[in-house]
Amino acid sequence: MRVIATADVGGTHARFALAAIDDGRVVDLGEPVTVKTGEFASFQHAWQEFGRRIEQPLPKELAIAFAGPVGGDVLKLTNNPWVIRPALMFERLGVERFVIVNDFAAIAHAVAGLDASAYRHVCGPERGLPDTGVITIVGPGTGLGVASLLKRAGGYEVIATEGGHVDFAPLDSLEDGILQHLRENFRRVSVERLVSGRGLLNIYEALGTMEKRQFTLRDEKDLWTAALSGSDTLASAALDRLCLTFGAAAGDFALAQGAHAVVLAGGLGLRLVDYLPKSGFRDRFIAKGRFERMMDEMPVKVIIHPQPGLFGAAEAFASGHGVIEANA
Repeated sequence: MRVIATADVGGTHARFALAAIDDGRVVDLGEPVTVKTGEFASFQHAWQEFGRRIEQPLPKELAIAFAGPVGGDVLKLTNNPWVIRPALMFERLGVERFVIVNDFAAIAHAVAGLDASAYRHVCGPERGLPDTGVITIVGPGTGLGVASLLKRAGGYEVIATEGGHVDFAPLDSLEDGILQHLRENFRRVSVERLVSGRGLLNIYEALGTMEKRQFTLRDEKDLWTAALSGSDTLASAALDRLCLTFGAAAGDFALAQGAHAVVLAGGLGLRLVDYLPKSGFRDRFIAKGRFERMMDEMPVKVIIHPQPGLFGAAEAFASGHGVIEANA
């Protein structure tokens, strides 16, 4: 058994922890250290802060879940100004071996390694995730992440995607109006513009404009609190619409990937764990015309593990997935 460091780098926060791995599996994940990315100039500085907080030498092996495309000489976060240059990591971080995977690819690795206790049922048949076949991973946070997991006898493969940036497709006249409003601010409206932390604010402002109502909630945190508590009717209406769009998009991704099950993830996926089953998520998820029955027979679950990104990055390292760079 050996200990590695694992990191989950997103648009708003970077999380770090120590992970114990043995025989190709993660056997223990330590208490996470979380920092705000906006308070540090680079990943290197956040990494050094992690070392200061745990008050011990940092491991020489590192696994990173990265919220952006992985590959090339310079890795750029989708919703954050940090960049990572893999060729400089040995020198700047003092590591000897590392792996970098897309953040939602890391979630898919976590799904491959976690047991049934890590999930809460949302809709569809109440059975466990399949042992073989495709599982779609999708969920909102700072952005909208999408990946797929192909499980087969003796192993699995993960496919990272940027599916959150596909076009938003309105399904009724109200969403036609929301799309028209968003086009005034965005050259192209992706589904992430609605299904994300910022997406709730986009929908809220669009609805307020369409109804010619005053809308006073400008802070995303306050808006989410009001929407979930029901203390503001416009905020609640925006959240209902976000859940409808989330359901439609999750169903689209499942169809496109040939999925046998869907796992919802992301910081907001976890926050919506109690809200989604009573929202319109299921109705939109299964509303796929001739494939409605098939969609209704597909289990949909929310991952409730507290740190799936950290766990998944470590799982990718432990299982030898991804490109593991070793210092020559």
